[in-house]
Amino acid sequence: MARFGMIIDVDKCTGCYSCFLACKDEFCGNNYPGYAASQPAKGHYWMKIVSVERGTTPKVKLDYIPTPCQQCENPTCISGGTPGAVYKRPDGIVIIDPEKAKGDKDIVSSCPYRVIYWNEELKVAQKCNFCAHLLDKGWKEPRCVETCPTGALVFGDLDDPKSEIAKKAKEGNTEVLHPEFAMKTSVSYIGLPKKFIAGEVVFADKKDEAAVGVKVTLVSGSMKMNTLTDHYGDFEFDGLDSNKEYTVRLEYSGYRAQEISVKTLKDVNLGEIVMKK
Repeated sequence: MARFGMIIDVDKCTGCYSCFLACKDEFCGNNYPGYAASQPAKGHYWMKIVSVERGTTPKVKLDYIPTPCQQCENPTCISGGTPGAVYKRPDGIVIIDPEKAKGDKDIVSSCPYRVIYWNEELKVAQKCNFCAHLLDKGWKEPRCVETCPTGALVFGDLDDPKSEIAKKAKEGNTEVLHPEFAMKTSVSYIGLPKKFIAGEVVFADKKDEAAVGVKVTLVSGSMKMNTLTDHYGDFEFDGLDSNKEYTVRLEYSGYRAQEISVKTLKDVNLGEIVMKK
């Protein structure tokens, strides 16, 4: 028996909403008895795209986090609803039975990820189910994965060592969404937004030229990262821990070295840093 899962690479997501639209196309106006009732055209986001804006002008980043049902190992929606209304299949997919769950609005509030929605017309809770009706017909992946143009969504059998998803999981760079919820899930992520430190360097005696090739070192305890300023004199360190103290050191032959202490309570733009001889 397969154990289905999904890995979402945030670095590859462009926010095109193809996955969201594919989900709407599959479920709006379509009933799949035993799997899902028709999804409303508005108000439901079974594949929700969360936009995360980071930094301050002019150092701004925008990330998109596709957020379907996380298919938890021990789903709170099962215990939070009427017995039998929500169940987990042997392949790991969590299903809200469209008939047995009717009238049970508590299922919606039981989800810590807030990815279960209430269908007011049909009086039933609804969510992503990995297009289980298609998988049971032999499809290899849900509609959202099939339509993703950048390969940001990878789906498959987590227990099959030859599958793409198992190989990616083995690389060890995946993480769960909201680890503070302490929910073991079948959906994991690569490249979830973290803090960054950025700045731009100029030489005091050459302000009309970009300070190219300045060595910038980031240190925190035993951790050390190095980079060089680019052709615009800019540098950046991304993927940093939150609420942590760092030291930024700048070095260039013929100029005085500088050290700047930083704490990542938020993304840090150091602005223009002037190096003097």
